[in-house]
Amino acid sequence: MAARLFLTLIFFSSFFFSIALSRKSSSSSNINWWCNRTPHPGPCKYYIRHSHHHFRPKHRSEFRQMLTQLALEQAFTTQKSIHGYETICKTKNKKIVFTDCVKLYENTIFHLNRTLQGLRKKSCSTFDAQTWLSTALTNLETCSTGALELRVTDFMPPLIYGNVSEMIRNSLAMNGYLLKLEQARNYNCSEVTDDVFPSWVSGSERKLLQGASSIRANLVVAKDGSGHFRTVQAAINAAARRRIKSRFVIHVKRGVYRENIQVDKFNDNIMLVGDGMRYTIISGRRSVQDGFTTYSSATAGIDGLHFIARDITFQNTAGPLKGQAVALRSASDLSVFYRCAIVGYQDTLMVHAQRQFYRECYIYGTIDFIFGNAAVVFQNCMIYARRPLPGQANMITAQGRADPFQNTGISIHNSQIRAAPDLKPVVGVFKTYLGRPWQQYSRVMVMKTFIDSVMSPLGWSPWGNSNFALNTLYYAEYRNFGPGSSTRNRVRWPGFHVIARPSQAAPFTVSGLLGGRTWLPAAGVPFTLGV
Repeated sequence: MAARLFLTLIFFSSFFFSIALSRKSSSSSNINWWCNRTPHPGPCKYYIRHSHHHFRPKHRSEFRQMLTQLALEQAFTTQKSIHGYETICKTKNKKIVFTDCVKLYENTIFHLNRTLQGLRKKSCSTFDAQTWLSTALTNLETCSTGALELRVTDFMPPLIYGNVSEMIRNSLAMNGYLLKLEQARNYNCSEVTDDVFPSWVSGSERKLLQGASSIRANLVVAKDGSGHFRTVQAAINAAARRRIKSRFVIHVKRGVYRENIQVDKFNDNIMLVGDGMRYTIISGRRSVQDGFTTYSSATAGIDGLHFIARDITFQNTAGPLKGQAVALRSASDLSVFYRCAIVGYQDTLMVHAQRQFYRECYIYGTIDFIFGNAAVVFQNCMIYARRPLPGQANMITAQGRADPFQNTGISIHNSQIRAAPDLKPVVGVFKTYLGRPWQQYSRVMVMKTFIDSVMSPLGWSPWGNSNFALNTLYYAEYRNFGPGSSTRNRVRWPGFHVIARPSQAAPFTVSGLLGGRTWLPAAGVPFTLGV
């Protein structure tokens, strides 16, 4: 990995500065010179010419800020165009896609603005900026995917997606270059193995997670009327009205709550505490077959910063015949799920975006049942492949990294991958794979994990019958064990790697993938920082 990082730095250094060696070496304030260093120079030049701001960047950091501002301006313009489509929402499918895209564009604007303000005030790290820019792009991808799923691609023209996307990709590339330089200066591949509490969790929050008896809830939800509310969403809505967004604990007493819940992006620091994953269950049944997008099918949709859930089950009971049906969708930055169960069939857990950590969770599904484009680590989790429909195969992951500069990926660490009880009797009939590439730069690491005999010897599956992304994906295995862990007969793709050294696995740890040293301790869950 260190050698690969060095070669990458050489490539990008030449990419950004080769023109400086020519006779036409230009002033750093020359906009054409700067824009020609981006993946999409045409939109860069066009929007600079049509912006009411006067840009003359002198440094890469100034150019990065300028690109982010241009992306934000174009996102605002596009958002106005999207609202113009509301009058032609005559069908249910169009209305659902419109609702999704309005929310997703609002979230994109939120994250672009968050990035721009953080860069201006120097209140965010380059790593933070790359996370938020990655999220902004993922939101646009999700809007486009929903239109495809419900067959309304003619409803909103590709131009609405393309222009903003290209500008965000330019911002990602420039910020990614700066991030590579920082990582090269500070790169530390030392192996850290102690279970500790990570730093993004305060002492009081550690106590919240360590013992249920010590938790003092701000609100209580109980189906029998013994609490403040009978539904989880009512308590979440009440929490959203508080003026100070400090940690807010909602105790959800035992029972099955048949509802779909949403935690809005401005409703930060919510903590849901159940009475155990067997006893507190939030249950929905939306699916793509019933007219929802994958995104909107989620039983629980979480966007607010620093969300924590403990001792709860999120499930989608639509069943295997209904196709994509999400139990939990999270785009909550710096979020933690501890001792939770996420239960469904196809597309069970949508790790949509940003930084997420799952510890001692149980995850059940069939096709692509851990999918999305977050930077996410699963530690000490139980991952169960269920019985799919005849002719289907189980795909544990479908990671959605669509741009080589996005700092996203799925890491499964110190966990177990097994057959669920309904699959065990027929385990020889159905194939199970660690994952397949949903997007061009799909990235998954499985390390120090028990893999049962349910696993196909090939380990990984292509997308359908195509060769899509086999050269650009990054799939890796490191020191796994169990009857299905042998890499002798694994796929021979250019993008697949059997890792031999801890330093090669380090970028996919809590420290490397999540930057967890700076935020996870405050959540109060046990975790392993390094390999």
